[in-house]
Amino acid sequence: MAGQLKKALETAEALAYLHTAACMPIFHRDVKSSNILLDHNYTAKVADFGVSRLVPMDQNQISTLVQGTFGYLDSEYFRTGHLTAKSDVYSFGIILLELLTGEKPVSSERSQDDANLALYFISHLKGNHLEEILEENVLREGSIEQLQDVAELAMKCLILSGEKRPTMKNVVQELNWIRGSSQDAWMDQN
Repeated sequence: MAGQLKKALETAEALAYLHTAACMPIFHRDVKSSNILLDHNYTAKVADFGVSRLVPMDQNQISTLVQGTFGYLDSEYFRTGHLTAKSDVYSFGIILLELLTGEKPVSSERSQDDANLALYFISHLKGNHLEEILEENVLREGSIEQLQDVAELAMKCLILSGEKRPTMKNVVQELNWIRGSSQDAWMDQN
């Protein structure tokens, strides 16, 4: 899980930078796993800014034609056409689910009720069946506490109301905390 957590943290840091530290905020609008590339050192890089939008400094949302990739698309953005930084947060939540489960965002291999990864994950998490849907390597590499923390963070990112989702800065802080607590646990064991 350490490698997956590192990639998630690097991606979150890049998105937080785009949202808050760039001279003019940028909403990526198509955050998905295939737009996260790894360099020769396996450092995650966010790519493909083809549908990204610059946001005027005095605005925190813009109305626009809905664009993005099915399965990663924020349902609130899809419904209203109002793009916010929290739309990228939702998409990042889907990426966390992919890292945890090894599953695609939408799959016809799951039942019709479970075709959507977010709904599938939520139903398993609410039923206390997290371990049943985690990818085998992830389950072997991470402690159940760490995996539960990442799952809970993903759930926060997927809250239907964008206002209630964390910012990417908050996501970075939580991932740093999760990563730090797992390293502390590893050091205690050794």
